[in-house]
Amino acid sequence: MQTKARMNVYFEPDLLKKVEALALRRNVSKSAVIEAAVASFLSADASERLEAVFARRMDKLGRQVDGLDEDLAILGETLSLFIRFWLTVTPPLPDSAQASARAKGAERFDGFLQSLGRRLATGDRFLKELSRDIDSARTGGAETD
Repeated sequence: MQTKARMNVYFEPDLLKKVEALALRRNVSKSAVIEAAVASFLSADASERLEAVFARRMDKLGRQVDGLDEDLAILGETLSLFIRFWLTVTPPLPDSAQASARAKGAERFDGFLQSLGRRLATGDRFLKELSRDIDSARTGGAETD
């Protein structure tokens, strides 16, 4: 039988209660619980488990970044195409119409901001809606809401 060395340690009261509860549930001594915890902490398996947890988290973050990258590319293309189209089809205004056009533009922009605020508040995003519309068009409109 191997001899064990005695060691005195101090615990926060809440942590000690958790150790005592685990020892009672497992029907082992508090020393056995603490010894197993320390052995697990110091083992190579613990570091491998921790590395696996980090790897899974990094993979998830990588997929999220890829999704954001795709969304950003769609947004950039959408804006570019809109600007090109708008510049192509919008004739220049005569000087006499500039003031009324500015007023109408300000009114429309206010409406746009209100609409944007509502969409952001509800969590409904244009790219999700666009994806649903594209999927519906591909399936021939069989999808119902």
